[in-house]
Amino acid sequence: MSKGKGILSPALKQATSVTAWRGEGVYVYDRDDNRYLDFTSGIGVTSTGHCHPRVVEAAQKQVATMIHAQYATVINPRLLELSEKLAELMPGDIDAVSYSNAGTEAIEGALRLVRHATGKPNVIVFQGGFHGRTMGSLSLTSSNVGLRTGIQPMMAGVEVAPFPHAHRYGWGKQETEEFCLRELDHLMATRSAPRETAAVLVEPVQGEAGYIPAGSTFMQGLRERCDRHGMLLVIDEVQAGFGRTGKFWGHEHFDVQPDIVITAKGLASGFPISAFAANRDLLSQSLPGTQGGTYGGNAVAAAAALATIEVFREENLVENAAKMGARLREGLESLQKQYPEMDDVRGMGLMQGVEMRDGDGKLDGERTGKLVAACEKHGMLMLRCGAYLENVRFLPPLIVNAEQIDQALSIFETALKETRA
Repeated sequence: MSKGKGILSPALKQATSVTAWRGEGVYVYDRDDNRYLDFTSGIGVTSTGHCHPRVVEAAQKQVATMIHAQYATVINPRLLELSEKLAELMPGDIDAVSYSNAGTEAIEGALRLVRHATGKPNVIVFQGGFHGRTMGSLSLTSSNVGLRTGIQPMMAGVEVAPFPHAHRYGWGKQETEEFCLRELDHLMATRSAPRETAAVLVEPVQGEAGYIPAGSTFMQGLRERCDRHGMLLVIDEVQAGFGRTGKFWGHEHFDVQPDIVITAKGLASGFPISAFAANRDLLSQSLPGTQGGTYGGNAVAAAAALATIEVFREENLVENAAKMGARLREGLESLQKQYPEMDDVRGMGLMQGVEMRDGDGKLDGERTGKLVAACEKHGMLMLRCGAYLENVRFLPPLIVNAEQIDQALSIFETALKETRA
């Protein structure tokens, strides 16, 4: 039997049919130079857009100096500089950083830390959360059953509590948040006693579940319970952080102080780097040798992250995310009045989702698939999310401007018209 031509794994499912030959700003271009508005940002990664000149310059300069400085062997000055900059951006007294390549690895590192620091085995997470695909982080994930299928059982010591998804429950926001806190208390009385619970891990805005913000009552209730019971509050800012929601960190919307912050995606404008950060006294409680990795804190990625932070400050990207996010939200809510199949519009800043339902009131993943395909046909790349793929998500680079927001809304309306039964 002869070997065939090499291909990408068939298990990799493509969201679009585009082969991207180059990127510039909010656009990607195919081989024939057809241009597409990129409202995926590589799943929220290209925060400063594709190939921002400052990021390109920083990466090119670093490539010519040193590419790989394995950070458990030698120290690269870019990584020290990045640690200082991230400490400035972190809330409260958080001032120590541990680096990896992807968000899932940072979650794994934080999981090890909370168990080492507290001596407790269990972690509480929330229904719909997405924290990664490696076995520890996947065990904390419940956004879609397909991620777990065929590889059960998951890691022990994980308990799942309800998340305040008011639209799904059909209740008011305050009522839903209070219910979820009561259920958390019940879980600690029946499944995982506080004396055995190391941490509570939460996304301030759930990403893969469908862009669902938590809420101040809920988040502050988590902080109060962590303080009362000697548990750590870990906030997963992998998708919601780095300006995406219109504040630098998603949890800032809820006036809550975490013990550990996890970041990745938009940190380096496309270069693979992730981190979790805590107070140095807390992070020092990790057992020696349990943090690190061959490529963690890569010198080129660190240089790109430093340039990304500079661009954020000089171009006011957090403020732009808030302003353009409000424009996008207003446009989507206007469309919702004309297209009732847009059952819910939700999110924060430039992290907006639209939940679709069919005429029978059922979540409509088939329609979202058609919408994404129609948007691509008209020059815009989109993604879906949710347990039933019922949500279309709007996730542009944070450099997006008003004209591009309006163009995206126009394309989406055209797609809504074309995909109506």
